[in-house]
Amino acid sequence: MSNDDDRTEARKAKVEAMRAEDRRKEARRKNLAVTLSVVGVFVVVVAAMFAVNRLGSGQTSAVAAGESQLVRADSHRLQTAADGKVTLVEFLDFECEGCGAYFPVIEELRKQYAGKVTFVARYFPIGSHFNAERAARAVEAAAKQGKFEAMYQRMYETQKQWAEKQVPADAAFRGFAKDLGLDLAAWDKAYNDPATLERVKKDAKDGEALGVQGTPTFFLNGKKIEPRSSDEFKAAIDAALAG
Repeated sequence: MSNDDDRTEARKAKVEAMRAEDRRKEARRKNLAVTLSVVGVFVVVVAAMFAVNRLGSGQTSAVAAGESQLVRADSHRLQTAADGKVTLVEFLDFECEGCGAYFPVIEELRKQYAGKVTFVARYFPIGSHFNAERAARAVEAAAKQGKFEAMYQRMYETQKQWAEKQVPADAAFRGFAKDLGLDLAAWDKAYNDPATLERVKKDAKDGEALGVQGTPTFFLNGKKIEPRSSDEFKAAIDAALAG
């Protein structure tokens, strides 16, 4: 091989080495970005913990046989595992930025652990969030027509449109009900029914009794967890499934 060929091969090797290093740097940058975004979510959660408005007298509803303050007979299950071995419960606020950030993570976990993990959603609207309680009522009103999951998803998908505003979002929520093909007269009646608000408050009171102070708060098989990344979330679930 000539000297020119040697130099050409050396240059190619150097270029490949530089490209490989660039790929490693990009991978580290993405991992750091994910970590920082999750840390940001927990900053929001910590801030929310100091903004909780205690509901009612703090007294909890009676716990019926087969129920717990974590999961009631009427608690909304996004999906159910037949063996009932692992249950993930989330106390959430539809106006909470942290909950919105975790929404795609939960959706991905639901796909990955379909049939293996039961996912339960509980209402916990924060008092300082102007439309949080309204959003929970809107979802509960949709649930009465079998559309809990659809409205739950719509709330997070549109959160930036209506959240953090000091004006009622009733019209927007009614628009979501219409888009989902709900019976609007029945939805209106449920949305304004005091019993719907009591249903929301029942979840929140259970959360308070369990020590929930901010959102999102997760319980895995009854134990409060604070995953700082999707990988930590998966590791906790995998450990519960293996246990």
